Amino acid sequence: MGTTECTEWIDLGFVERERTPHELIEKGIRHHLAELSLSDTVILLDESGVERSRTAVHNWVQKADLQPTGGESADRFAVDQKSIRVNDEEYWLYAAVNPETNRIQHARLFPTYMIPIGREFLTELCEKHDVSDAVFLVDDAADLAGALRREGLEYRVEIHGYRNQVERVFQEVQRRTSSFSNCFSNADPQTADTWLQAHTVWWNHA
Repeated sequence: MGTTECTEWIDLGFVERERTPHELIEKGIRHHLAELSLSDTVILLDESGVERSRTAVHNWVQKADLQPTGGESADRFAVDQKSIRVNDEEYWLYAAVNPETNRIQHARLFPTYMIPIGREFLTELCEKHDVSDAVFLVDDAADLAGALRREGLEYRVEIHGYRNQVERVFQEVQRRTSSFSNCFSNADPQTADTWLQAHTVWWNHA
């Protein structure tokens, strides 16, 4: 991603008292969400003439409170969950992707996976987007299929095809969380979820 790319999706209203130029804050947030560890982001900013700590960059991402927008509709939603490690504990990232646009429509981190959790995730998705005519594409995971049945939503088990899009999203999240050790190793679940929400916003604008 180029350093001059539009970042209108980053609201810097939280940095009124921040002495760092806004364009460098945007640069730091964008590159950290896209590809760089906190340490490497600090090096990037240093090369731009600004000395900031890893904590400062981390706080920028947290305070920006980036959230995926709602109000979209789709003919299909690919949905899945994936194990994510937070401080050596297992959590589950649920995500719904529009396979035709590759946009993440909703993502949430949960402490476990089961049918009630799947229903909670789907309820949130339905509140954000128009899913009335959508077909949900799932693998053979019992929690999501069971949740979809109980919510009265149409679904189809599909291992490949359109459902590959959600797998690509999870591969990208795994690439990012494995490329630096200080993301979720010293973070509480809420902090990890905030980063994942912000990463989702970056993904949708990349």
